[in-house]
Amino acid sequence: MTDLIVHPCTHPLVGSVPVPSDKSIAHRAILLGALCNGKSRIRGSALGEDNRSTLAALGAMGVSFTEEVDGSAAGGTSRTPNDGSAAGGTSRTPNDLLVSGVGLFGLRAPTHDLDCGNSGTTMRLLCGVLAPQPFASTLVGDASLTKRPMMRIVSPLRARGARIKGAAHPTKESEITAPLGIEGLPEGTYLEPIAYDSPVASAQVKSALLLSGLYAHGTTTLREPTLSRDHTERMLLALGVPLRTVGTMVELDPAGWNAMMPPFDITLPGDISAAAFLLAAALVVPGSRVSIRAVGTNRTRTGILDVLRDMGAPLAIEPLGDEAGEPLSNLHINSEERPSLVASRIVAAELVPRAIDEIPVICAIAARARGTTTVRDAGELRVKESDRIEATASLLRAFGVTCETLPDGMQIEGREGPLTPVTTDSLGDHRIAMTAAILALVASGPSRIRNADCIATSFPRFVGTMRALGVRIDVE
Repeated sequence: MTDLIVHPCTHPLVGSVPVPSDKSIAHRAILLGALCNGKSRIRGSALGEDNRSTLAALGAMGVSFTEEVDGSAAGGTSRTPNDGSAAGGTSRTPNDLLVSGVGLFGLRAPTHDLDCGNSGTTMRLLCGVLAPQPFASTLVGDASLTKRPMMRIVSPLRARGARIKGAAHPTKESEITAPLGIEGLPEGTYLEPIAYDSPVASAQVKSALLLSGLYAHGTTTLREPTLSRDHTERMLLALGVPLRTVGTMVELDPAGWNAMMPPFDITLPGDISAAAFLLAAALVVPGSRVSIRAVGTNRTRTGILDVLRDMGAPLAIEPLGDEAGEPLSNLHINSEERPSLVASRIVAAELVPRAIDEIPVICAIAARARGTTTVRDAGELRVKESDRIEATASLLRAFGVTCETLPDGMQIEGREGPLTPVTTDSLGDHRIAMTAAILALVASGPSRIRNADCIATSFPRFVGTMRALGVRIDVE
């Protein structure tokens, strides 16, 4: 178990750095690459633990892959060793991932349970792929994932004929969680068409239904109250799947389609959720000049940038064009130009789905802004790797920031002057651990973050990247 000791910054942060590949896009590229007919190349695939859970599950169903590392190739389903890379170690980083697709109907029955680790995205997207298969499978996860609700995915899949069972949720009536047992469909039967109005904007619900729709006899139509991230739609359209989108509605009609997807070559953009922590570091440490290279700036993911603009952040966005339908940009923060932020925004409504993963670090930024920041309509945060509303609020209070929790969010009072150094636990949540590290940069002394290995879930080189900008972090 790794602890991080983060020291307060005594000088501005300076540098130009990359961030890990976007894990949301990587999940989908790996999964669709497995279902294509031929070998796909995924470039820039420095995969975190969540993505490797998707890779391992597909490997257990007959999909082979090769990781090219520094010009050499390493095949199989091995995982990157936990040698401290999340804490700034020196393990080699894969350049490309080659996925040998087996076609839409080429997956084979696994011989053991499919372990999704800590990855809710892996479990929920695999539900969409496994529900129409002719074989049975079981999806399991770690202690955190086993507490997370799954009915929002299972219910619409059941409505179209999927046979999925789950364990009763320990605290919520009529809710289920992992392990999920998927019986598969009897020979000669298929999933039915569905028109589903989703009560929440959820890319995981949408993606699971669309993936199941690749196998269904009939149309899959889904409407959301607001538009969630649309990586699945963009990728399916690029692969020639008969998909159409209008506003918050998406429709997949496989009539006349040959049910074949060609292999592809894609360079993954940098993860804006990871970039958010570096933007935050540059904003809370006065005088910093930080650039983050080749970040994905899909409009369904850029809520964090809208929040920062509203706060008066000295943010510049340098467009670099598109990659497989996904826009890329360099992001620049120069806090020499405007050293203070104004907390004048209510983060709510349609903005929340576009910034849901970044809300903990938005709250950390708000802690250093003038005035009160209010977050609403973010109740989904209570069922992430931790209850992120309570975890974030507790963290802020420990650092000496005034914070009030709401049923679906919180209110944060900005504070000037050094924060109180803390010893805190990550609760096994990578975003809480990194948020603590950002707040620690402006404390009056060193802070200790226990159980920090979870950072590898999404940002395997977090400590090394922070050190490159001038942050002092010790690893124990």
